Amino acid sequence: MNFLEAIWKRLEEWSDRPVVREARPEDFDRITGGELLALIQSVREFLRRAGVHAGDRVGLLAPNGIRWAAIDLAIMAEGAIALPLNSRQAAAELAVILKDADPVLLIPADEALAKIVVPHAGRARVVLYDELFAPPASGARADGAPETKIEPPRPLAPTDPVTLIYTSGTSGVPKGVPLTVANVEHMLPCTRGRLDELMRTDRKKADSEVDAETEGTENAFHYLPCCFAGSWILLLTVLGRNAVLTFSTDLQRLSDELDDTEPDYFLNVPILLERIRERVEKGVADRGGIAERLFRAGRNAYFCGQLGRPQPLDGLRLAIANATVFNSIHRRLAPRVKALICGSAPLAVDTQLFFAMLGIPVLQVYGLTETTAICTMDDPGHVVAGRVGPAIPGIEMKLGDDKEILVRGPNVFSGYWNRPEETAKVLRDGWFHTGDQGEVDERGNWRIIGRVKNLLILSSGHNVPPEPLEEMLLHAIPGAQQVMLIGNDRPALAAIVTGAVKSEDVQAAIDTINTRLPHFERIRGFHIQPEPFTIESGLLTAMGKLRRDAVLDVLREPIERLYQTIAARRDDS
Repeated sequence: MNFLEAIWKRLEEWSDRPVVREARPEDFDRITGGELLALIQSVREFLRRAGVHAGDRVGLLAPNGIRWAAIDLAIMAEGAIALPLNSRQAAAELAVILKDADPVLLIPADEALAKIVVPHAGRARVVLYDELFAPPASGARADGAPETKIEPPRPLAPTDPVTLIYTSGTSGVPKGVPLTVANVEHMLPCTRGRLDELMRTDRKKADSEVDAETEGTENAFHYLPCCFAGSWILLLTVLGRNAVLTFSTDLQRLSDELDDTEPDYFLNVPILLERIRERVEKGVADRGGIAERLFRAGRNAYFCGQLGRPQPLDGLRLAIANATVFNSIHRRLAPRVKALICGSAPLAVDTQLFFAMLGIPVLQVYGLTETTAICTMDDPGHVVAGRVGPAIPGIEMKLGDDKEILVRGPNVFSGYWNRPEETAKVLRDGWFHTGDQGEVDERGNWRIIGRVKNLLILSSGHNVPPEPLEEMLLHAIPGAQQVMLIGNDRPALAAIVTGAVKSEDVQAAIDTINTRLPHFERIRGFHIQPEPFTIESGLLTAMGKLRRDAVLDVLREPIERLYQTIAARRDDS
């Protein structure tokens, strides 16, 4: 039984029970297992009428939702290759992807998305949701009616690709990553195993009433786009579990949706957790009074203990803060959550500790699209802050030159779509060269340092990974939105800081950090860019990562002036 057949079996078992919901302001839109199978079947029949064959690519450009899941599963069940596209991606990048993937069918959710891709559709027929989900002219039912005849997925070989996911293209053109049945079938038992461990851990009972619809089941919440590999793997994992999955439909209502859903776990990116932390700390500061004093005392006690610098009476301070402040914040943020799962980029150690202090564990995951999203996962019972856990079962990881992480195992892809030269660069001697720098401790827990290609090589010959220093500065500068270090082939490091920040605050943060750094890592100047980098400006990827080369190009002139100032300052000294 392959992973699709297992999902079909689970949906049949839950034919009369909700399996997927969409959060709405007034209530949830929901679908049972039987209704979802019927919806999938109707899409499969449309695909056949549209002339889609095994191995054809079918593009899907739409937000998360019940219909997104149904289309994705239908494409795979027909033996075709799903091509998930990011609705926030720049039109120029979508054009590159569509030309490379050459889909036969393209499914945008609505007219607005269709307008973006129609000029680049090539041979693909473009079909909107309204047409795809309309009852066919023959009168056959396409509304999830129970009498719909449900077919099993078509037989698939382990080497058959089921999806083609494109990388974010942080430093170049996005590359297509075909993931096969074998890749997915190695990954899903690993993710299920970790969730099994998580769900066995004790948790505090919520003060609120249990949702009758999901009582006795896991409750998963999902807001990250399913076009990303990690998000897609979580979707498939939850569809095979005793769980109800709730899709977010409005990021502006994320807090309300979480309150309504009360999930056991959900997938996050670091930037959201950073913002939640900032909001909590600001709320406590605005409140002031005894609550703020207890919070600060408890926080200091907790962090001193975690960093191995306990002070007298810290235990008492922490106990009082737990009883009066921390538990209250926990109940407001996530009353039933067992853990927050975090991926896509390393999470700041102090942010991970902050949530742990409130009684909300954060489990980190590390991986790339090329490794079927995951290489390591935190063990729920042995979380080490700042590390991303041990390697998943069945794969090998080691360090190569420049501390580059190398991976070998059945989770690794077989090569980029239409790019043999790029494939040869990263798949060598049976190992996938991730491009990430890392460290591993004696217990096998990995830490991600940065990207090899981001390494700054000063004209002095010193090598500096920028990410750790950028993280330190970002947290030290009030109001900073992004920090990017520069200095390649330059005599010294400098920083670009975005957001409504004050020069004196930036200088103060740099002065403080510089005292802890060797001379070659000290930051000698900075440039403030008031407008933050955005996806729309082309300076961030769809996952919010810096497009460093693009930033250097856009800010070429102010960077040159900055280094002239640094040089003049050195001459004067």
